[in-house]
Parts: sequence; C-alpha cells; structure tokens
Amino acid sequence: MPTISVPQTLLKALVEQRGFNHDIDQVNEQLPLLGTDIDTCNQATLDIEIFPDRPDLLSGETLAYAMVNFLHGAPASPDLEVTPSGLSITVDEELKTIRPVIYGAVVRNVRVPEDDEGNDQFIKALMDHQEKLHFALGRGRRRASIGVHDLAKLAPPFRVMSVAGSHSFIPLASDEPMTVSEILVKHPKGMDYAHLLEGMERFPLIVDSDKKVLSFPPIINGEHTTVTGATRDFFVDVTGWDERACEAALMLVCLQLAQRGGAIESVDITTCDGEQLTMPAGQGKVHSVPEELVESLLGRAFSDDELHTAIGRMGGRFDGRQPAASDAPKVSTRMAVARAGTSELQFTMPRWRFDLLHPVDLVEELAIGHGYEDLGTDAPKATLTAQPRSDHHMRRRLRTSMQGMGMMQIQSLTLSNESDQFTHMRWNPNHAVTAITNPITVEHTILRQHLLPGLLKLLASNRHHDLPQSVYELGTVVRDHQNTDRLAFITAERSGGFAAVRGRIQALCNDLGVHEWEAQAMPKGEGPWLSGRGAKLIINGAWVGCFGELDPAVASHYDLRVPLNAAELDVKALMDAVADPV
Repeated sequence: MPTISVPQTLLKALVEQRGFNHDIDQVNEQLPLLGTDIDTCNQATLDIEIFPDRPDLLSGETLAYAMVNFLHGAPASPDLEVTPSGLSITVDEELKTIRPVIYGAVVRNVRVPEDDEGNDQFIKALMDHQEKLHFALGRGRRRASIGVHDLAKLAPPFRVMSVAGSHSFIPLASDEPMTVSEILVKHPKGMDYAHLLEGMERFPLIVDSDKKVLSFPPIINGEHTTVTGATRDFFVDVTGWDERACEAALMLVCLQLAQRGGAIESVDITTCDGEQLTMPAGQGKVHSVPEELVESLLGRAFSDDELHTAIGRMGGRFDGRQPAASDAPKVSTRMAVARAGTSELQFTMPRWRFDLLHPVDLVEELAIGHGYEDLGTDAPKATLTAQPRSDHHMRRRLRTSMQGMGMMQIQSLTLSNESDQFTHMRWNPNHAVTAITNPITVEHTILRQHLLPGLLKLLASNRHHDLPQSVYELGTVVRDHQNTDRLAFITAERSGGFAAVRGRIQALCNDLGVHEWEAQAMPKGEGPWLSGRGAKLIINGAWVGCFGELDPAVASHYDLRVPLNAAELDVKALMDAVADPV
C-alpha cells in the first residue's frame, strides 16, 4: 500500500484553518476507519499507509481535507469552486492514436512557505503526491501522467502536437537540448518510461505560443517551466488514455494546491476529436442508490438526518429521496446492476472519488460514515451445510504430520516472478506460465508454480532469529493455467543435511501409512539441490515430489548462509499414490 509521511505541523495548520482542533489521540483512534493504517502518529509526524481504493488521501493536504469531515463533522464540500481562467489548450488530431486525453487547470495565488526548509518540503510533497498518483491512478503513467509548471514562465495559449524523434528541447534536470529519441535512451526518466511509447514514430509535446516545450508526456517536463520557491501560480496538465483517471488526478493536484490557499481556474480544451471541454468541472457527481439495497446490506433503514450525517463524514452530500425509475429492474443477480426498489437515495460525491464505481460502494460509504457499531442484525439466509473437498482428508493428514514434526505453517503470496521461480532455483518452466498482463512491480509478474521460493524468502526475512527454523506451506500453485495444490517444507539448522530431510520424508510416509517408498537420485544441476544430495520421492511407482539438501549457491540468492534441507510434493500425485483410509 502507498505510504505517506505528513508533518503534524502541516495537519494542524490545515485543520485549524477550518476552525477545528487537531487532536492526535483522535487521529490515532478514528482515522483508520477512513481507509488507512497508521504506522506512527506522534507530536512530529504522521506515517500512514493508504488503502489502494482511496487515492484521494495520498497527500497531507488532501488527507486533511477528508479528515475535517470525518473526524470533526465539518460541512462537506463535494463541489470544487472553479472560475474560468481564459486560457485554452488545442489538441492536434494526430494525438488520437498517441495520447488522446489531455486536461489542464490553473491554480493561482498559492501560499508557499517563505522559509527555505518549508519551501523545500512543499515542493517535495507536491512532487511526491504526483508520483503516488502516477502509481495509484496512472498505472505507472500509462493511464495518466501529471505535469506541474510555473505559469509565470509560460506564454498561453497551449497546443498539444506530435513530433518526430529528432525534435529537440531542454528537458528537466538538463542544461543542454536533447532530441526526443535521445531522451528516451539517455535521460533517467526517459529510460524509466520509454516502454510507454514503444513502437511509436511520433511523440506528444505540449508547447506554448512561443513554441517552448512545457512537457513531453508521459516522460519529462521542460526545464524552463520548473516549479521553484518563487512559484505562486501553477499550470497543471494531465495526459493519458483513461478519462476518469486523468480527471481524478487533475482535481486532486488542484485540491492539494487549493488547500494552501490557491484559487482553481478552468481551462478551455479543444480535444483531438474537435470537441469543446472545460476542465476541471467543479460540480460533484450525483449517485443514485436504491433504498432497498441499503436496507438489505446494512440491516436497517436510515432517516434523512442519519443519511446526511453519514455521507457528510465521507465528504458527500445527501440530496434527498426520489421514486425509482419505472423501467428499473426489480431484481438482478448481476453486480453490474444494483437491486432496484421503490425509492432511490440521491447523493453528491466529489468527482475525484475515483473509487466510487457502483451503488454498493455508496452503501459502504454510508456504513463507514454512520459507524459499524450501530447497524442492524441479521441471520444468514444461505444454506451453510456443504460437502467436504475431495482432498480434505489428505490435506488434514499432511498438516497433522508437518505439525507433528514441529513445523510452523505459513502462507506466502501466490504472485511471484521468473527469477525466484525458475532462474534462482534452477528449475525449467515445464508447464505453461500464467503471467500478469500489467504487473505493478517486478517482484510480482507471474503466478507461482512452486512453493519453495516463498519459503526461502520467508527464512531470508527471519535471518535474525535463532536456529533451527522449520516451516511448511500447503498451498495452491498455477500450472498450465490451472490451480493445483502442493506441499513444501524447509528447515534451517546447523547440523541439517540429507540424512535429516530423508528422516522427515520417512516420518511423513509413516504418517500417511506408506511403508514402501523409494528415493531416486536427481540428475546433477536439476533443481536447487546440492549435487548428490537431492532425490525424487517415488511411491507405488509414481513420482510425487523431490527432497534434499539445498545447494549453498541457490541459498546465496536469498542471503542465506546456513544449511538448508527441504522438499516439495504434489498433493494430487500423493492422493493418487496413497490410499485414503477414511
């Protein structure tokens, strides 16, 4: 989850400017209900993890904006005060296939700290907020990317055009002009995000009336527009492919600056399709929620005052009730259509609440705003009896055997990566690999095919604990795009060797009622096993898994320097080879 660190002095100033007292104890007690996880809250700082569904809390300013509603009951303001700037952006038709969504806004007269330290903190917080929005809303700048500029250095109106790779300008953090192609292969930001423009022959640029480059989205801004301690008027551009993500990102940066006294002004945009837009739109977004849906999910009816208070704490406004549309479906089994009834509740929520996609999301807002301690009671209506899984008895016997040997059960992530699963472990992907289409980190690019890498990473994280350490996992892997279960265990001990793991395999077989089994030597270099110290486990002529002593060369990838022995078995193969006594 994204983490932010906010000085308590900033939160105190922002809360007190709304007429409320900033109480650290109240923050500690109640703020986690808003969708956060507090790491540290003391007199100096608030270190807080923000749940991914609340990108509107990713800066100190926007967090304080939500806090005064939730903690202090301040009147909610889902509408953003926006006045016309008179500035315009014209987008060339070519941008349809390059980067079609272009939005802009102006924020004037921002109160920037006068001292150097406060000034540096403000600029750092502004840049940090952009990067967190790039992650949370922009999907690594693919869907949306943000540029913030010093308006005093610009000459509007602005134009968004496409250029060849030979076009040159001075990018941010550079003293000399570079061509667009050079930026993509030589500039640090260009190398980080060049993949977003891969295969393109023409590239997007935002220029002013003097033909000076503001931005090369989604890569880098122009050097001359850099925000400094003297900047008071800001121009914000957001470009991308997702209209909702771009609009939310634009409004959240504007809201951050507005919390520091800035006045938000709209910009007239001629899109690549020739349409006329004015952004940002200040008015909130109206949501309709069937009253019966609220009652069925939360177990009680709410009065108008309760609805007003609950949604107000979440930054929204209750606009009243109205009869449901006559053509609304009475019952739907699809989540895409809420269960309709005779009455609808109307709410206005801020347009930057990117996470509100469905009426059920508004029901959750009401539950959080009202408080879970005063909801209705209900009894389950679904049948609770069920048939056991076909592998239930085998899984139970495996867990009992592992725990009988003093091992602790763990559960690791199903997401992994090619290096951990194959390269470091010296395994070949003998089954089709299920890859993540848009991974958000290089650590999580595929669904795992083996459990042992997860156990090794766990031991690596616990190197500071005493030996021996013995853990096991009975979990799901994905092979040929199908789920299957495997059992793996690993022991770190000073005297551990092949004899130790062979003894554990013998104990496991005894627990399963298997008295005859065979260990066949593994070929040299196959798998993570030390040469001559790895074996296949054969039961009733079937290969059910492997065990042995781990090669120190494999363990070194995880910074482990102790003897390790381990095993990994296929649960389905075990079920086929071992009779179920139950």
